[in-house]
Amino acid sequence: MISAETFPEIILFNGKVATLIAGQPCAEALAVGQGCILAVGSSVEILELAGPNTEKIDLDGRLAIPGFIDTHFHLYEWALKRKGVKLDDVSCIEEMVTRVQAAAEAQPPGQWIMGQGWNEADWPESRMPSREILDRAVPDHPVLLWRCDLHLAVANSAALTLAGIDAGTPDPPDGRIERDARGEPTGILRELAINLARQAVAPPAADQVMEAFEDAIKALHRLGITGIHDIRLMADEDGADAFRVFQELDHQGRLGLRSWVSLPGHRLDEAIALGLRTGFGNDHLRVGHVKYFADGGMGARTAWMIDPYLDAEHGMPLMDMAALARDISKADAAGLSVMVHAIGDRANREVIEIFAALEAARARSGAPAPAIAHRIEHVQVIRPEDVARLRKLNLALNMTPANLPLDIKLIDKTMAEKGRWAYAIRSLLDAGAPLMFSSDCPVCDPNPLLGIHAAVTRQRADGKPEGGWHPENRITVAEALQAYTATPAAVHNATELGVLAVGKKADIAVLSEDILAAPPARLLGVHIDMTLFDGRIVFRQF
Repeated sequence: MISAETFPEIILFNGKVATLIAGQPCAEALAVGQGCILAVGSSVEILELAGPNTEKIDLDGRLAIPGFIDTHFHLYEWALKRKGVKLDDVSCIEEMVTRVQAAAEAQPPGQWIMGQGWNEADWPESRMPSREILDRAVPDHPVLLWRCDLHLAVANSAALTLAGIDAGTPDPPDGRIERDARGEPTGILRELAINLARQAVAPPAADQVMEAFEDAIKALHRLGITGIHDIRLMADEDGADAFRVFQELDHQGRLGLRSWVSLPGHRLDEAIALGLRTGFGNDHLRVGHVKYFADGGMGARTAWMIDPYLDAEHGMPLMDMAALARDISKADAAGLSVMVHAIGDRANREVIEIFAALEAARARSGAPAPAIAHRIEHVQVIRPEDVARLRKLNLALNMTPANLPLDIKLIDKTMAEKGRWAYAIRSLLDAGAPLMFSSDCPVCDPNPLLGIHAAVTRQRADGKPEGGWHPENRITVAEALQAYTATPAAVHNATELGVLAVGKKADIAVLSEDILAAPPARLLGVHIDMTLFDGRIVFRQF
């Protein structure tokens, strides 16, 4: 019971409080104080706890849930790219070119024009842009535009020249420069070839990054997001800069997100030498997993497949599997959990085999299991026999359901009926492996409600395909909500997060309506009306 000296600072009442605790009915109200939840119950019960300075907020039927935790997020990239050219909603090459031209006209000649989000699979012509198209439109600026999945980008001639890319430039390890019949670069850069152009761009100043982070955090609060797992990109040399900003914000008391920051796999030996362990840190900032890539992405045709694509070969591994197995074993022994990006069914099969061998070796030696489970990221295409193997493994899974609507046409084109193995959300949940959801932002819009809608309906925003795409893998709203809240907290031993109960951190999102009772089609019309972080209101619009 609350003492007379500890009155609540805030009471939320006359709403629906989804505690997300199994077997516990929803409440009507909760009391918050000193950053934690002090009481949960009926409106009458909770209002009786109010003190003279308690702020009493009438939810008027709104739904309160635990703050969303996005478990695969590229904050550094998103924060900086938010000021670039927005291309995620362009409907054709011509529209993309028009936006790039408009951005160039607002900048002096020679200034880089960068953007992200285009998806040729949804264009009528369904073809990639090229340097020639960009050259005609923007001849006086270097241009670099990332595809929505970040595994492919297109550059114009000015950008290629600054990057030193010409007919004689060899493909970098784990990357590919697309060339025409004469051997000349087409402008399409796949995987680590993108970094050749990216490295030609001057890095932002430290104060610019700090400002971009703070602006991005405010944007996440408007979406009800109170926690992220920040993930390094492949060969991401900006990782140290990003981690410095996280630490500075935390030091100044301005880090308004519970942030698990991953480490790049090529820095494993340094992390071990420093004695770092997954989970080290404080309530706001912790060391996350060590990140590896088994393959690329579907859009770039670099996801590693068992059978060839209908319009390409088998994709490609982005790391030798024996080397990956050695690194995972080394990290495991040092107390560092790993996460492995695996999109294609061959990549997922190989990664599962590595983890199965690791667990078998652990059983023989008697070594303890990791404190925080290893993870497979995306698990985008996985065959039923490999799903079944997950039942016996101590692995957590991360999936990006918001990417499903973007991939429907692409997967139908490249896999046909075998696309039924893509985004196997129902099957993975039924296998019993902890499944966490994310946006992979900036690959997808970070709004968690878009991911919930995709997982529940398996449809695009226009309601197509009718009945859902491979609807046997739909899940419920309650299950999707767990994957954004309680499951990430449980996987990472964050016992103070993920549910709304006495003693838990007061990280709370208030939704405009009850998504647990509303028809799934309503999900896209729901918005966040209030967000609390550490018991403080960080966003409110009612």
